[in-house]
Amino acid sequence: MTEKSHSPEEDNDNFAEQMRGVKPLKQDTVVLSSKKVKKDKLVLEQKNASREANFYFSDQYAPHFSDPNSISYVQPGHAKDLAKQLRKGHYYPDLILDLHGLTQQQAKIEIAALIKEAIKQQVECVCIVHGLGSGVLKQKTPAWLVQHPSVLAIHQASLEWGGKGALLVLIDLS
Repeated sequence: MTEKSHSPEEDNDNFAEQMRGVKPLKQDTVVLSSKKVKKDKLVLEQKNASREANFYFSDQYAPHFSDPNSISYVQPGHAKDLAKQLRKGHYYPDLILDLHGLTQQQAKIEIAALIKEAIKQQVECVCIVHGLGSGVLKQKTPAWLVQHPSVLAIHQASLEWGGKGALLVLIDLS
C-alpha cells in the first residue's frame, strides 16, 4: 500500500477547503452550580422534617404516667402486656438514637426521622437514649412519643440499653 505524503501547506489548504462555509457554533450550555441546588434541597428537607416533627409532637401535651420513675405506656386498644414484654427483653432494638447534645427542636426532628426510618426498614423496636438526670429531653421525649400514631408502646430501657437514661419504643408497622 502506498501512502501519499502531503506537505503541511497542502494539508492546511485541503482542510480550509473542506471547512469553507462552516459557521462556528454558539455556546448554548449553562453551567449550574450544584452547591446551590444541594443547599436549597437540604434546606427544604430540613423544613419538611421540622414541619413533620411539629405536626406529631406538641410541647403543650403532658401525659400522666403512673410512675414517673419508670416510664411505661401502651397505646389504647392494644394489649397491656406490650410494655411488660419490652421490659422483659422480648424485643431488641435494631435502631438506636442518642439525643445527647441536641436541642428540643433537633430532638423532635430526629425522633420523627427515627420512627419514619423504622417503618421504612420494618424495624419493630428502637431505643432512644435521652440521658440521665432531670433534663428537658428526659421529660419531653416520652410526652412526644405517646403522641405519635405509630408508637404502640414505650418502656424504660433495661440496663443493657441505657436504663433510666433510655426508652425502648415499639413501632406499629401495619
